[in-house]
Amino acid sequence: MSYKTEDKNAPVVYFTKEISPDSLIKIYNALGFSPEGKLGVKMSTGEPPHSNYLRPELIGKLVKMLGGTIVECNTAYRGERYKTKDHERVAKEHGLTEIAPVDIQDKRGNYTLKVSGGEVLEENYVGASFPEYGSYLVLTHFKGHAMTGFGGSIKNISIGFGSTMGKSWIHSGGKSKTNPWGREQNPFLMAMAEAAKSVHDYMNGKIAYINVLNRISIDCDCDGYPHEPEIKDIGIAASLDPVAVDQASIDLVWNAPGSKSLVDRIESLNGLLTLEHAAKIGLGSRSYRLEEI
Repeated sequence: MSYKTEDKNAPVVYFTKEISPDSLIKIYNALGFSPEGKLGVKMSTGEPPHSNYLRPELIGKLVKMLGGTIVECNTAYRGERYKTKDHERVAKEHGLTEIAPVDIQDKRGNYTLKVSGGEVLEENYVGASFPEYGSYLVLTHFKGHAMTGFGGSIKNISIGFGSTMGKSWIHSGGKSKTNPWGREQNPFLMAMAEAAKSVHDYMNGKIAYINVLNRISIDCDCDGYPHEPEIKDIGIAASLDPVAVDQASIDLVWNAPGSKSLVDRIESLNGLLTLEHAAKIGLGSRSYRLEEI
């Protein structure tokens, strides 16, 4: 599988095989991204005790350089990040408060975003402090997921930005604001793409995406006991197009030794529908130019 192209009109995905604090800064600089106003760094704080969230030792240098605030929302399941005070404790225990302020965006409720061109959703619900930020850097640990097949930038700006209510709304395909369970798979995946589009559209160019392909388990960072990775670390991909960066990450994983378990999980859950629908509704392009740095 590969959607890589030489078409000069395709969005650029920058890539480096080196995974280090300095290479993270280098690939960020390659984007030519110019944040305005308060910068939010959207990432997963990671479910305790053993999830594969991005470690502060890796991301701290970049986050400090940018003066960003780490932003996240509470979960829709009753884990250790379901309530704000517990979530803030986890962020501290994971060392994130040592590198930046942490804002749990839905601690004061919800903010409604309109979905343009959706087939499943008309509205999306993010945290109340979402509009207080002029720009966002979406810093994603790329991995598998037991419900979506995989988790990349699109998941990070849909489920990730979703408030507790918003997460239920996406999971249920726009049928429930309180119950994320018992969903139909395809409407759920389509809702993720549509919620992501509402975020990307709202930011109007003031949002950038970096996927870190390390510790690539078949399980998400919401799993405190993830399966040990079977794929060696691959590198870092970055783009201004969330569909392109996720598709490039999928292509890199698909062709990597040891990827069978993750590929099987993605295929069994129809996970690529998220990318198909995202491209269909205009969130971004599955075709991309890969530029190694």
